[in-house]
Amino acid sequence: MSDQKKGIWLTTENPAIIFEDNEVGRLKKKIWDASEEEIDAILNEYEVPSPPELGKPGSYIQTTIRQKLIENRRKNDVVIVPLGSTEKHGRHMNSGMDTLVVTQIAEAVRRYTAKQGRPVNLAWPPLNYGAHPYHHIGMAGTVIMPQDVVRETLIYVMLGLWNDGFRKQIFINNHGQLWVLESALHEFMYRYQLPGIFQVLDWHRAVREFFGLTGKPDSMQTDFVHADESETSLALLMFPEGMVDMSLAEDTEGKSYLPDGHFDKSVDPLRRPHRWSEGEGHAPIELVAQPEGTVGKPSLASARKAKRPVAAILEYLTLVINQILDAFPPGKVPPVEEVTLRSASEMEPYLKEPESKGWRPVYGLPRIGF
Repeated sequence: MSDQKKGIWLTTENPAIIFEDNEVGRLKKKIWDASEEEIDAILNEYEVPSPPELGKPGSYIQTTIRQKLIENRRKNDVVIVPLGSTEKHGRHMNSGMDTLVVTQIAEAVRRYTAKQGRPVNLAWPPLNYGAHPYHHIGMAGTVIMPQDVVRETLIYVMLGLWNDGFRKQIFINNHGQLWVLESALHEFMYRYQLPGIFQVLDWHRAVREFFGLTGKPDSMQTDFVHADESETSLALLMFPEGMVDMSLAEDTEGKSYLPDGHFDKSVDPLRRPHRWSEGEGHAPIELVAQPEGTVGKPSLASARKAKRPVAAILEYLTLVINQILDAFPPGKVPPVEEVTLRSASEMEPYLKEPESKGWRPVYGLPRIGF
């Protein structure tokens, strides 16, 4: 049954999990069907786990010699921008959890694409302090930035990267702030109308099938919420020793004033009417209901349980990067007059390679947005 095609769908032994019969779905199906030995082999290709690389020479745009950066961009002008936060994740973990997980995922993709001869570019995370839903208010260890500050920060990061020739941008999010990131992307396009590929990705949701109950030996036992079995498993797999203390893990239960079934969990696994972020007031704020900073059962965590979802996101991101470069090789962008209200002739000097003859910085381009 697991290999049977049903229309445009690929079924699995778990009736709740199906994949589209396209390149993305087939990739996910491959990860779903892989043995644990095959999953380990995939992680080995990406060198997971590895030490964090935020200060490693040549790993990020900001740690790469300028000439080498230009040479890399001519091979691959996609940039990954990891987005995190500073947020309490229980006494057993650290408040940099979101930023550290997403940067290490991005670093693994860079290592792998470097082996392909065209390393993807990484930008230091502009969000170490992120936006938050209202119910996080008051939590010690959680730093909440105003939404307009986060939005404007991302808009100007996008503009500066575009000006330097990185016109294919993937923002990978590891925190509950997606609505702000989507708003920033669309405001950037309204305001500047620049051709390129721009994506915001909640990485956990991108591979949601691999979190929660899968029925496999390496399955998690609970649905993804916060600082729980899922996130603690990710930390146990990816973080250096000394950044998780399982003796301090505290299990908690969620609380709601309404019957269950309305609001989904963090990666939308249950197809409920509301995403978790689409309401307030139906449950107490976190400071009252879960002052421990965990929502779920971190005591169930193990590094083994995180391997399949991490393998899935690494393979997916590699696919995305390759498909973008196949459609638009380095230096090429979607047709100006098909994705903006600008003319190709107007954009010609701004689309040249930065610092080349005839290039003009985008900051001199008249705005036409509102």
